[in-house]
Amino acid sequence: MKDVKEIADTDGEVSEDKQSSREKKIRMILREILNNSLFLLAVFVITLLLVRYVGQRTVVVGSSMEHTLQDEDNLIVDKITYRFREPERFDIIVFPFSYADETYYIKRIIALPGETVRIDYDGVIYINEEPLLENFGAETIEDPGTAVNSIQLGPDEYFVLGDNRNHSSDSRVAQVGLIKKKDIIGRAVCRIYPFDKICSLVPEKDNE
Repeated sequence: MKDVKEIADTDGEVSEDKQSSREKKIRMILREILNNSLFLLAVFVITLLLVRYVGQRTVVVGSSMEHTLQDEDNLIVDKITYRFREPERFDIIVFPFSYADETYYIKRIIALPGETVRIDYDGVIYINEEPLLENFGAETIEDPGTAVNSIQLGPDEYFVLGDNRNHSSDSRVAQVGLIKKKDIIGRAVCRIYPFDKICSLVPEKDNE
């Protein structure tokens, strides 16, 4: 009888060890699931913050910024820089179109707050009555639009043009007009697609 009892006790210990091992494995699996869930949640939150406050991918639609940008180019838009400094001349910016929901324009800043801008019938751009030296325009402007008369910019207003000057709806058109700083979503800093055209879009200082 003694031998039988000892065998029975040993079987019980083995059974308890197996159950303890299963419980440990379950706890490890649950801990791993929890850790992975927390990691994915952190990635999701960080991604949302980056898209909301730092930068986002934007796809160009249309030809108004040719030859600098082409239809379907993929860009990274920096949404944080203008929280620390003012937009600069020749920056490429993204802003909403007031007359259509979920429609955004991408144009180049030509004139800054407090300046006057005028475009004559020869296509020359004047800033404070001085000809602007720049080489971003794909061609000579044929229609100065509202800028045929001098436009005085307010303290937070910007005058923008598309690089494809004769095929662009921009600040020369009343529906677009001057862009206020609060409406600027961000500046385009680089093209990431097509891969053979990856480049920076931050303007060289010698263009000013």
